[in-house]
Amino acid sequence: MFETFRSSSKLINTFTGHKMAVFSIDYSTFDDCQLICSGSNDQTVRVWDVDNNNQIQSFNGHSSFVHCVKFSSYHYHNNRQHVICSSSWDKTIRFWDFKYNKQLRIFKEHTSWVGGIKFSPFNGGRYLCSGSADNTIRLWDIETSKSLHVFKGHEYSVFCVDISPLQSNNKNDNNNNKMNNIRVIGGNGYTICSGSYDKTIRIWDIETAKQLNVFKGHTDFVRSVKYGSNELLNTVLSGSSDKSVRLWDIRSGQQIQMFNGHTSWVHAVEYLPFVTKNSICNSNVICSGSFDNTIRFCDIRSNKNELYIIKGDDADSSIFCLKFIVLKKKNKTSCDFNLCYGSRKGLIRIWG
Repeated sequence: MFETFRSSSKLINTFTGHKMAVFSIDYSTFDDCQLICSGSNDQTVRVWDVDNNNQIQSFNGHSSFVHCVKFSSYHYHNNRQHVICSSSWDKTIRFWDFKYNKQLRIFKEHTSWVGGIKFSPFNGGRYLCSGSADNTIRLWDIETSKSLHVFKGHEYSVFCVDISPLQSNNKNDNNNNKMNNIRVIGGNGYTICSGSYDKTIRIWDIETAKQLNVFKGHTDFVRSVKYGSNELLNTVLSGSSDKSVRLWDIRSGQQIQMFNGHTSWVHAVEYLPFVTKNSICNSNVICSGSFDNTIRFCDIRSNKNELYIIKGDDADSSIFCLKFIVLKKKNKTSCDFNLCYGSRKGLIRIWG
C-alpha cells in the first residue's frame, strides 16, 4: 500500500482560512459527512467539509493558541451531538457543538497551558486525557465533567499524550481486578503515554494511576508520542526538538530505533496505516513532520535512508501536524488512506 501511495500520491486538496499555524487536525464522519477539524495559533477551532471543500464552522472562544482538537465519538453515539474538544494555552479544555454553533462546557482545573488531549478507546470515548504545562496529566470523565485523577511525575511541561489502543496482556497483577479510587470502569490494562519538555517519555497505568516506565534518550523537548497497534502494540513512536524520531519497546523500556533525517524540530509522528476491508492497523512504515518543512517516511526495520520525502512549498513554511485519514471514494465501493497535514502558514493539505 505504501508503494502505491508513493507512486501515485499527489496534493488533492487545500483548505485555507486559518491566519496562523495549524497545530492540530482530526478527522471523522458525522451523518455520512466527512469532516476535518483544526486548531490553530490564531486561537480558533474550525470545521471543514471534505466532500464540498469548504469551512462549515469556526469557534473563537479561546483566548490563546489552540494546541489540540479531537472529535468526540462519545457525544455522537450517546447523545447524537456533533462535538469537538479543544485544548489551549489559555489553560482550558472546551467542548463545542458544531452543529448548533455553541460552546457546551469548559474544564478549568489545569493551572497552566494545556497541550495534547486524547479520548479513551474504551467505554466509547467517555474519558479524556490531557497534558499540561503545570507538569501534570489529568484524566476526565466527560459524562460527569469531573477530573478523576492527576498523574504527577514529569519535571516540566507535558506537551503530548496518547492512550494505548488495546488492553495489555498483563494478567498477573491481582490488583487488576479491583476497583481503585478513580473508579474508571473499563480502563483496566490500558496505559497513558506522555511526552514532556523534561525530555522524557513516561508510561502510566490508567486504573492504578501509577507510573510504569520512563524512557530517556531524547536530548530536547518531546513533541509527539504515538502508540503502535496490532503487531506493533508494544511500541511507542516519538518525535523531538532534538530533530530525531525514535521507536521504543514498552516491555523492555529500551530504544529500538532512531531516525535522524530531519534537519529541525520534529513536530508530529504517525504510523502509516495498513487498510483492509475489515480493519485498519499499523504497518512497518512511519511518518514524521518537521519544522524543516518536510514529511519523511521510514521503515522501522531499518534506520537507513528514508523511503520517501514530501517537501512542503514556501506557502507551508513548516509541518506542524499529521493525520492519516481514510476517505470514502465517490463510488462508495472502497476506501483509500490519505495524508492530511497542517502547516505553519495556516494551510491544511490532503495528499492521496
